[in-house]
Amino acid sequence: MPASTLPAVTSAPPGSAVAQAYARLADAYAGLRVVERSADEPSPRGVGWVGADELAAGGPALDAFLAWDNAQVLRDYGTQGRPDVIATFGLHRYAWPACLLITLPWFLDRRVPLLPVERVAFHRTQGRMSVHIEGFACLPDDPAAVLPGARVVPDEEALRGEVRAAVAQHLGPVLEGFAPRMRRGRRALWGMVADEVVESLWYVGQLLGEEQRTREELEALLPGSTAPYTGGAGFRTLTAPDGAALPTRDRASCCFFYTIRPDDTCVTCPRTCDADRVARLTAEAA
Repeated sequence: MPASTLPAVTSAPPGSAVAQAYARLADAYAGLRVVERSADEPSPRGVGWVGADELAAGGPALDAFLAWDNAQVLRDYGTQGRPDVIATFGLHRYAWPACLLITLPWFLDRRVPLLPVERVAFHRTQGRMSVHIEGFACLPDDPAAVLPGARVVPDEEALRGEVRAAVAQHLGPVLEGFAPRMRRGRRALWGMVADEVVESLWYVGQLLGEEQRTREELEALLPGSTAPYTGGAGFRTLTAPDGAALPTRDRASCCFFYTIRPDDTCVTCPRTCDADRVARLTAEAA
């Protein structure tokens, strides 16, 4: 497609409280770029872009979004995935990066952007997300507390509550769009969201060289009793044959990839036993 048909990548709006966090994400992980738009810039549409509000609506835009996942499964694995499995893959591929829009600024700078679905668009093949930051929450001693749109909360636990609320505000409507296509109830869907929150930030935290702090922060964020989320961070440690510690976690949900390749499960899948986890994690470390 001609480059001229794509929206220009602009610099962050003046005074953006989350620009530095998104820049660090781009430096650490080549698979995702976040483009902040100024208030008078429209969200991109067409030419590979889909709005989060379009996914939430559950209509033709979601059909087209999931058609990509269906074609990918057929191409790469030579089998037809069940419709609910395809919808599960599609939700994961949106929710994983969408969670980072909120959790990474919190993790790095203690700033929690508010991003209703109308403010976010996604270009999956380019790994790009476009955002309009509506406002953000921060702590009292944050220099950004004086910026327009800042909302100061009293302490770290209150800020964690803002993270949980911001993710729920964004992904709640998206779940409503996907739900009719998935064989899952509300509890299972919010278990999926908890998994996306944890596994996306855990992955990027490792790239940033802060895996231990990432796990500690996620355990405090999702201790296991924070509705609507199902389950907690779920981290635990296994022991390698040489005595080395092997961090792992137990997912609250299953991605159903085993329906495509029965012998190929995720290392954090509830279907993967500890012996297999130890073998695979030891091989990865080697």
